[in-house]
Amino acid sequence: MFRSPVHVRDAVADDAAALVEVWSHFGDRATDRPVGAEGERAAEVVIHGPALIEAEASIARLADAPDERLLVAVIEEQVVGAVHLQRRPLSPIHVETGVFVMHLQVVDAFRRHGVGRALLEATVTWAEEQDASHVIAAAAVASRDANRFMARLGLGQLAVVRGATVPALRAKLPLEPPAAARVGSRSHRNVGQVLVQRRSMRRSRTRTS
Repeated sequence: MFRSPVHVRDAVADDAAALVEVWSHFGDRATDRPVGAEGERAAEVVIHGPALIEAEASIARLADAPDERLLVAVIEEQVVGAVHLQRRPLSPIHVETGVFVMHLQVVDAFRRHGVGRALLEATVTWAEEQDASHVIAAAAVASRDANRFMARLGLGQLAVVRGATVPALRAKLPLEPPAAARVGSRSHRNVGQVLVQRRSMRRSRTRTS
């Protein structure tokens, strides 16, 4: 039973390693541990890996972004949850803004101890300070607890968010899009032409190597 209060603050550089662990399921580099490695060695992989460098750079970038915040929830100096907030217009043609809650995550061992609620309370406070009219949160479709938690707080379902890697999506689409679907670029070349040129360059390098 955790009786210590939850403290929410902006992330700092020293939180990088903890945040890599909090969001480790978003990539495999953060969890690339040698098979059979001891816990100390596994932690070293995380702390000194490229994921840590990226996390530190992202924390620094977000600290200077006026419309974004990266918040961490802390219990007894341990990071037990985090959330990324973005303030932006509700649509491309609206001036009215909302705060978008991205990647709200609570460490498993600290769930049902007020961590998520504390992060959302901080979110609402920031939304009020920014004169944002809405809070819009995304939760993993497979996370029943997260979706029930948000529903209890009055967050209704507005959309279904789907994702795929760029190569996977490209494989499902035609190389040469229909004329009606073509989007002009600064170089006036369509996607198919760019891909064909890249493949040709790769073949040329292979022949000359």
